[in-house]
Amino acid sequence: MTAAAFERQYVYRTRNRMRLRMPRNSLCQFLRDDGCSIHPAKPTQCRIFPFWPKLVESRREWKKAARWSPRIGKGPLIQIETARQRAREMREAYPGMYSQTEFD
Repeated sequence: MTAAAFERQYVYRTRNRMRLRMPRNSLCQFLRDDGCSIHPAKPTQCRIFPFWPKLVESRREWKKAARWSPRIGKGPLIQIETARQRAREMREAYPGMYSQTEFD
């Protein structure tokens, strides 16, 4: 599948961003029982999740996301510095989405 065909089928654009279309009855159309079906080409926002800046910087937002996320609270414990590094990676990949924080 070409990039243009993928975008037509799976992506929608907002004023400033491109986002994956989400199916009605699932968190992601590429998420299977055994994990991500497009793992080698997974977008940064998916690869970094759940260590998005918004979630790493706010305990309240982290707890809200934990209610619907199949990944939060599962698997090995991640140290806070590792989580912050992944959040920095997200900021670097999408600089227009985030302002500076105390650990940048």
